Amino acid sequence: MENNFTYDWTQFVQRIPVNAPVQEIYDAWTSQNALESWFLRNAAFTSAAGQLRKRTESIQVGDTYEWQWFGWSDDVTEKGEILEADGENQMSFVFGKAGIVSVRIYAEGDQSILELTQHHIPTDEKSRVNFHVGCSNGWTFYLANLKSILEGGLDLRNKDEELKGVLNS
Repeated sequence: MENNFTYDWTQFVQRIPVNAPVQEIYDAWTSQNALESWFLRNAAFTSAAGQLRKRTESIQVGDTYEWQWFGWSDDVTEKGEILEADGENQMSFVFGKAGIVSVRIYAEGDQSILELTQHHIPTDEKSRVNFHVGCSNGWTFYLANLKSILEGGLDLRNKDEELKGVLNS
């Protein structure tokens, strides 16, 4: 028996049920304050007109961002652009050199489902490891952390800058 399976290194999809309204899940992605509550140490957004967005102001298509994570030094900054932000349940952004991240939130039965797709991932060996495997692992943790936060749980991130090499930073 011949195996004709070819793995698609250009993308991955992660889905997680979240016990929260679709709009609340969407809103968790769309401002500096919201992203810093579950994902980032610092999330700065600049409008297409060059104005720094306020901490609670919603992102818009054409905004650019600079992001930093707990557990990483200030010189590790991701930069990208907001490609879609419909105000309801879909948004996407250029994720630096790692491709494009698209987020969609929808009802499935009586659950809210958060679906994240990272696509247009480069396929050289370094990108396969860093962006496909690495980002997939990272998103697994951060989506679980978002679920924890929105369902009234704990923030699971490691915020101890001295503690390195752990899965939650």
